[in-house]
Amino acid sequence: MAKTKPGKKDLDSYTIKGTNKVVRPGDCVLMRPSDSDKPPYVARVEKLEADHRNNVKVRVRWYYRPEESLGGRRQFHGVKELFLSDHYDMQSAHTIEGKCIVHSFKNYTKLDNVGTEDYFCRFEYKAATGGFTPDRVAVYCKCEMPYNPDDLMVQCEGCKDWFHPNCMGMSIEEAKKLDQFLCSDCSSDDDAKRPLSSFPVSPSSDVKVEPKRRKR
Repeated sequence: MAKTKPGKKDLDSYTIKGTNKVVRPGDCVLMRPSDSDKPPYVARVEKLEADHRNNVKVRVRWYYRPEESLGGRRQFHGVKELFLSDHYDMQSAHTIEGKCIVHSFKNYTKLDNVGTEDYFCRFEYKAATGGFTPDRVAVYCKCEMPYNPDDLMVQCEGCKDWFHPNCMGMSIEEAKKLDQFLCSDCSSDDDAKRPLSSFPVSPSSDVKVEPKRRKR
């Protein structure tokens, strides 16, 4: 194995203490927070290394939850949504509690069942500025909000846009029984269609903040 610094060596894998789960660089993991009332932190493993005493350290790239970001949680953020930040740390491998899967947004929406270890990511997040990449996303429905995969939406057979049932004056139960759906614009004689819009996802403020320290 390639040596990094004197007395340190890179590891190909690490077995989570008390389990048979093996972690390798590139895997996503759950890491124990100092406050037991908080959910575990989520991170992507970049590197594993051991010192001469066989103490294992892990270099991680943190995922932030929406409520940890500068703009906070917003209406279109999913329950299992995470942002891949530019915040890196070295941590003791003993703080790894388990493994998880961070799906692409597209793959997450195709899951038949979302498990406790399933998350998704559609944005990269700059911890110092609160900025997102991409910084704009397409919007849907009359409320012109980005897609939240936790919310049921119905597609119009005419314009192919997606709509929230409550924005269309329907209950979720009524929407689930529909064979087909036409929005009010497509079902009227008015041929003027709403132009496709996009929604800014980064805070408009220029305030800069320091990345939050992950306390153990």
